[in-house]
Amino acid sequence: MPTITATDGTEIFYKDWGQGRPIVFSHGWPLSSDDWDAQMMYFLGRGYRVVAHDRRGHGRSEQVPDGHDMDHYADDLAALTAHLDLHGAVHVGHSTGGGEVVRYLARHGAGRASKAALISAVPPLMLRTDTNPGGLPKSTFDGFQAQTAEHRSAFYRDLAAGPFYGFNRPGAEPVEAVVDNWWRQGMMGGAKAHYDGIVAFSQTDFSDDLRAISIPVLVMHGDDDQIVPYADSAPLTAELLQNATLKTYAGFPHGMPTTQADVINADLLAFIEA
Repeated sequence: MPTITATDGTEIFYKDWGQGRPIVFSHGWPLSSDDWDAQMMYFLGRGYRVVAHDRRGHGRSEQVPDGHDMDHYADDLAALTAHLDLHGAVHVGHSTGGGEVVRYLARHGAGRASKAALISAVPPLMLRTDTNPGGLPKSTFDGFQAQTAEHRSAFYRDLAAGPFYGFNRPGAEPVEAVVDNWWRQGMMGGAKAHYDGIVAFSQTDFSDDLRAISIPVLVMHGDDDQIVPYADSAPLTAELLQNATLKTYAGFPHGMPTTQADVINADLLAFIEA
């Protein structure tokens, strides 16, 4: 398996397919680079070079006990782009991966990047605080951690079969293959990485990171996102960015890159080629 060694010695698995302008994909919690199959095959078929990695502790990357925070995630992504010597890359991040992309661009600069897209992403801040009253209470994330620690197999299946893809909405029918694939990816990773990752994606404030980014950024979010609620994420992110385009999808769920891949892929292509 192709891997790189991060600055702290952690082995990171990655995929690197095709030639041409690079698009780098950062996945959400608690998944792996496999969650980007629909996007990677789509852009590979259109002449792009597509790159994706499994976040530390996730998928096929090393299950280290520590480093499960946004700074390490960003540094691992920087190590990957340097190892592959990528230039002019478009960075696409979903959910937690959106936070990873934002922290990477702010922490390491956009010297190797040209554009970015944030899909159902966690910035600016998911946690409810005095300055972020629209966020979710800490008890929500404490519950996520408890379920991850105690019975994550059942928790992951319920999450995928319910709010992640909007399969809990009236009239919606869960697609078992999609649920199974989500569960498979989640269970490949380490419980410790996933437990710590909940703090990383919920308590990291990306406001200053967003202000530091000057490249064009497409902010894509469904207004029926039950995981990262729309009102306290995408519009606020777009306001903080210097060069943002906000695209709102009526009725789309958190996992829209899978359930509405045809729409998301077409809009990403239009943004990249604009």
